[in-house]
Amino acid sequence: MVNALVNLGDVVLTTSALALIKNHFPASKITMLVKGVVADAVKNNPIIDDVIVFDYKSKENSLLKMRTMIREIKRRHFDLSISFDRKLRPAILTYLAGIPKRVGPSKVFDDNKSRVTWLYTDVVDIDHDLNKTLQAETYQTIVRKFFDIEGHGKPVFAEVTSKNETQVEELFNRLPNAKFKIALCVKGTFPLKTWPKEYFAEVINSLSESYDAAFFVVGAPNDRDYANDVIKAVNLPVENFCGETTIVDLAAIFQRTDLLITVDTGATHIAATTGVKMVTIYGCTSPDRWHPINDNALVFTSRESCCPCSVKAEECPSYPKPKCLYNVTPDMVIAACRKILDGAKG
Repeated sequence: MVNALVNLGDVVLTTSALALIKNHFPASKITMLVKGVVADAVKNNPIIDDVIVFDYKSKENSLLKMRTMIREIKRRHFDLSISFDRKLRPAILTYLAGIPKRVGPSKVFDDNKSRVTWLYTDVVDIDHDLNKTLQAETYQTIVRKFFDIEGHGKPVFAEVTSKNETQVEELFNRLPNAKFKIALCVKGTFPLKTWPKEYFAEVINSLSESYDAAFFVVGAPNDRDYANDVIKAVNLPVENFCGETTIVDLAAIFQRTDLLITVDTGATHIAATTGVKMVTIYGCTSPDRWHPINDNALVFTSRESCCPCSVKAEECPSYPKPKCLYNVTPDMVIAACRKILDGAKG
């Protein structure tokens, strides 16, 4: 069993380590413990045999849920558990369920030491600089060191079904006929990952003048109002698909998209698994760590001296116009998009 009770982007990236396991041990059976909100990313996934969903709130103390989950894990008689999150709850679950081998990293998201590692039978030492190493490589390092194997894996996403393709077809029927379909993901999970609205509007307006393109925005339901604000500043109709897709629908969309312009978010890593041509804009986070694993991805960052950071937006020294976001200019992104679209035309 492997556990990754983390957000969507990280769950997608952990699958690169699972791909490495399957490559070396094809007969292994992998069950993944995840939160319900990301479960569709690993269900119907060719490298994952089963999924256990464990939903809880971070400050919730539900002994009943814990006992139920311990019984479920114990019932499956796992030989080995690997933690990709170093969280306390799954460490307790696997310990009390009696899994004989429990593996976890010395660090995974930050350099802080944790007593959670006391619950592991094997602690894998992560000695590289987290901020200068792709997060997927950190996950794979856990696997490589524990199993004493070599190689690299790429993230693997859930397979697209005919149901997903039908949903995408219905959405695309709302778009005008055009040579190019251009997707946009305009809102990050927090403000310092979110490129300015007016910058996105400028990119759309500029590209629409030179290319026969249909534009649409994708995102979660709570991104919809923000996306509408961006669309209001654009000189042409732009469809808002926020909240109208599952995460697997997104993969189906990206498979049929000519270009994705996005901030650093979970959808970025879903898109990367499809190979879509993409331009990704980074603010307070670093592409050294979060670069999409996609040969067709171009990334932009201003590499401010204060980045990467984890401060709140209002605590940023350059608030309300954070330099990490505002110094990645529309002209930079437009030039990259033109290079991609002109290559497609050629």
